[in-house]
Amino acid sequence: MKTLTWIARIVAAVILLQTLYFKFSGADESVYIFSTLGIEPYGRIGSGIAELIATILILVPRTTLIGAIMGCGVMTGAIFSHLFVLGIVVQNDGGELFILAIITFICCAFLVFQNKNKILDLLKLKI
Repeated sequence: MKTLTWIARIVAAVILLQTLYFKFSGADESVYIFSTLGIEPYGRIGSGIAELIATILILVPRTTLIGAIMGCGVMTGAIFSHLFVLGIVVQNDGGELFILAIITFICCAFLVFQNKNKILDLLKLKI
């Protein structure tokens, strides 16, 4: 199961990291997406920063749960944006971005499930 957990971490991290170049460089497709959503450029840069933080947290075993929760949140936004605003296919990409969002969400949800015993510890306040 440890191998499967690392595969999920790496798949989620690679997908999240590869989109950062497009977000931070202002690639046409990325600008189009966030303009259509009405949150360009702040949404594009903000989601990129959130994805970068989530990636780092996912790759560090001690913080995987927090990163995976963040990843689920960001990907939920991406999936809903595709379903209700953008459409599955964006600028003739064949639905690739939508599929990558689904894969990333599944990997992050798996990581949350794998670390479910740590959720209560995460919620406890230590004063």
